[in-house]
Amino acid sequence: MSSNGNNGTNGNLPPGIKLPIYMDNHATTPTDPRVVEAMLPYFTQHFGNAASRNHQFGWEAEAAVETAREQIAKLIGATAKEIIFTSGATESDNLAIKGVAEMYREKGNHIITPVTEHKAVLDTCKRLEKYGYKVTYLPVKPDGLVDLNQLKDAFTDKTILVSIMAANNEIGVLQPVAEIGKLCRERGVLFHSDAVQALGKVPLDVNKMNLDLASLTAHKLYGPKGCGALYVRRRNPRVQISAIIDGGGHERGMRSGTLNVPGIVGFGKACEISRLEMPQESARIAALRDRLKDKLTGALDQVFINGSMEHRLPGNLNISFLYVEGESLLMGINDVAVSSGSACTSATLEPSYVLKSLGLGDDVAHSSIRFGIGRFNTEAEVDYVANRLIEVVSKLRELSPLYEMVKEGIDLSKIQWQTEGH
Repeated sequence: MSSNGNNGTNGNLPPGIKLPIYMDNHATTPTDPRVVEAMLPYFTQHFGNAASRNHQFGWEAEAAVETAREQIAKLIGATAKEIIFTSGATESDNLAIKGVAEMYREKGNHIITPVTEHKAVLDTCKRLEKYGYKVTYLPVKPDGLVDLNQLKDAFTDKTILVSIMAANNEIGVLQPVAEIGKLCRERGVLFHSDAVQALGKVPLDVNKMNLDLASLTAHKLYGPKGCGALYVRRRNPRVQISAIIDGGGHERGMRSGTLNVPGIVGFGKACEISRLEMPQESARIAALRDRLKDKLTGALDQVFINGSMEHRLPGNLNISFLYVEGESLLMGINDVAVSSGSACTSATLEPSYVLKSLGLGDDVAHSSIRFGIGRFNTEAEVDYVANRLIEVVSKLRELSPLYEMVKEGIDLSKIQWQTEGH
C-alpha cells in the first residue's frame, strides 16, 4: 500500500498488523463470519421465495424470514409484526417520512428534524417541501445535541412527525431519544428515529423511548448490505403509513417486492449476536476509542474532539487537527481507512454540514477525521494508527506557516490578510 514513512509498507510492521487497517465502521462493517455462515444455505439449498405459499421451498424461506423478524424485534423491544423489511436505511427513512406525510395529510403538514440528520432524512424533507409540507430544521448545540426547549417551541397544531436520529453518523452523538419521545407522545405527534448507527451498539427500546417508527439496516452491525427494516408501532398508538413502492402488497401492504431472504437471515443473525454480546463489546470498543483519543491528544496540540464525549457511540471519534488539511492528512495515512465526513457525501469537497452545524469554521471542519472503531479492530491497530497520525500531522504542520505563527503566540484572528485582485 503506502510507502509514506518507515512503517507504511508491509515489510517492517509491528506484530499483529496487516495493512490496510479498516477504521471506517460507521460507513459500513465487515460481515461477521457467523452471519455469512447463517446466510449461505439460503442462496443454494433453501432458495425459495418467501411469498410462495404452496410448496416446501416457499415455506422454508418464510419461516427463515419470520425467525429473523423475531431476532431484530427482540434487539429493540418490539414485536415481530412491527418489523417491515426494506432494501436499507435510506429506503426506511423515505418510507417512514413520506409514508406518514401522506397518511396524516388531513391532520397536518408540519415536520420537525435537526440540521445534523442524515441526507436520507434531510433530502426527503426537502422533497416534501415541494409538495406544500412545512419543515422546521432545528439547530443543535455546540456539542451536537438537540435543545429540548427549542424542540418544544417548534411544535404547532399542524405537527405530524418529528424525525431525530438516535446516533449521528459523523460525530457519534447520542440524542436524548427517550426525552424527545416523551415530548412527542404528550402532544400526540409521531416520532421517527433513524436508529441505524445506534442499533447493536447502544441499548434501544422502542417502548421506553416512545418510538413510533425506527429505521434500521444490517450493514452497520456486521450484517450484509442491501437489507434494512422499518419498525412501525402497532399499538398505543397504531401507526399507519402509505406505501411508496406498490405491487403485490408484501410486508402488510407497506412495502411490496420479493424479500431478500439471505440478507434478512443475515440481518437477524447480526442482531442476535449484538443482543448477546453488546455490553462486553461496547465496553471493549469504547476502551479502544479512548486509547486512540488519549494517544493523539497526549502527543499533539491544537486537536479538538467534535461532539459530546459524554453522549457518544462507543466506537466514534471525530477529531480536528488544526492547521492541517483533512485531504492531505488522509493521503498521508492512506494505509488506514477513515473518513473526513459522511460516506454518503464524501464525493464532495465541501466541509461537512454536520460539523458546520456545531458552529465550526471551514478550516476546523476541513481538518477533521472520523474514526469508526469496530468489532474486529485491535489494540495493536489503534497504536499503529495513533503513531502514524502523530507522525503525519507533525510533518504537515512543519510545512504550515499558520501553525508556526500560532506557536509564536500570534493571534491569527487579529491579522489582516492581503488579498490579490482578480
